[in-house]
Amino acid sequence: MADTKFHMVGEAPTPVGPFCHATETDGWIFLTGQMPTDPTDDYAPLPEGVEAQTRRVMDNLILVLKGLGLTLENVVSARVFLTHFERDFEAMNKIYKAYFAPGKLPARTCIGVTGLAVGALVEIDFIARRPA
Repeated sequence: MADTKFHMVGEAPTPVGPFCHATETDGWIFLTGQMPTDPTDDYAPLPEGVEAQTRRVMDNLILVLKGLGLTLENVVSARVFLTHFERDFEAMNKIYKAYFAPGKLPARTCIGVTGLAVGALVEIDFIARRPA
C-alpha cells in the first residue's frame, strides 16, 4: 500500500474546518466536501438558492480536481448533502447532472441533513480514481 498524500490546492476555496482538500492513496482520491464558498473571497456571501449554490460547489470541486490533474471524468462516486431535501432535490439534480457527460454519471448517494457548515444548502464530496 502506498503512502497517503494530503493535498491542498491553492486555487480552491479555503477549507471551513481543519482538513485538506483531498487525500490520495493507491490512485484513489477522496475529495473533501465542498461548500458554496467563493474561492477568491473567504468573506463573500453565499450564492442565493440551491441552484446557484450547487453550481458554486461543483465549480469548487472542479478546482480541486484540476489542481490534482484530474477532471470530472475521473469521478467514480459522489455524496450530496441537502438541508432541505424535499424542496431542493430536483433543483439540485438539474444543475448537478448538467456537469457530467450524458451516460457518464458517477455512483451517488444523496442525504438530507439538519445543517451544514457556513449555513450552506448543499455540500458535495467526490471519490475519484487516477487512470491506470
